[in-house]
Amino acid sequence: MDEKPNLERLKKRPDFLAAARAPSCARGAVVVQRRDRADGDPLIRAGFTATKRVGGSVVRNRARRRLREAARLLLPQAGRPGSDYVFIARGGTTTRPWDRLLDDVKSALLRLAADPDPASAPSAATSDPSRTG
Repeated sequence: MDEKPNLERLKKRPDFLAAARAPSCARGAVVVQRRDRADGDPLIRAGFTATKRVGGSVVRNRARRRLREAARLLLPQAGRPGSDYVFIARGGTTTRPWDRLLDDVKSALLRLAADPDPASAPSAATSDPSRTG
């Protein structure tokens, strides 16, 4: 149990805003944002949000509960130490079958973990040396 990274919750708005400027990955019923804190602390922090577009308060709370449980199960294996993650519920989060939701979250986590620093990777539009801008 000592080899698993520690998990902590994001609760403050500036942490959510910082993650919003970081790379994200949308898969099925969830969007996952990952920000590398670069502070040397191996702690993994996670925050959860659902907008009113998802539904009323009962639906939003259920969506966040499902995302919290998925993160609790998957972040220790698929998360990168020293990162902040924000899980954003989408419309189908509450109705998606549990196995499919877990696949969505795992796929997004693996995609974000695969890029060492996605923010520094040039996009297709800016990789052409003939373009200046």
